[in-house]
Amino acid sequence: MFDLYGFTASALAFLVAFVAAGLFTVIFKVLYQWATPYNEAKLIREGNTAAALALGGALLGYVIPLASALSHTISLIEFCAWAALAGVIQIAAFTLIRMIVMKDVTARIERGEMAAGVYLASISLAVGMLNAACMTS
Repeated sequence: MFDLYGFTASALAFLVAFVAAGLFTVIFKVLYQWATPYNEAKLIREGNTAAALALGGALLGYVIPLASALSHTISLIEFCAWAALAGVIQIAAFTLIRMIVMKDVTARIERGEMAAGVYLASISLAVGMLNAACMTS
């Protein structure tokens, strides 16, 4: 038998979680683009695949821990704390790469060098997976 009350409560919880995760993703995207020294939106509009790949990797690297947090937290406040921490870690990883490992990353992304875009996307995904795994303990 279908439990309408139970479904309604679950659907409402889903909607709140989905909207919260969506808002955090948009906020992360804005902050990440602010933290990068190049203009992703402009570069992507111009057809720069390296910029699109780097930004896409950062977004996926952020959403992976969000999914983990949604699965492992019991309150919206706890989820928000994990979401904020995941964003800080993802932006810190990019900053570390830009300042220490690949100091010419800005110029390489602006030139559309795919190797730089793939590298940044890979780092973002790796950081996101580790971030998500650490949230389960």
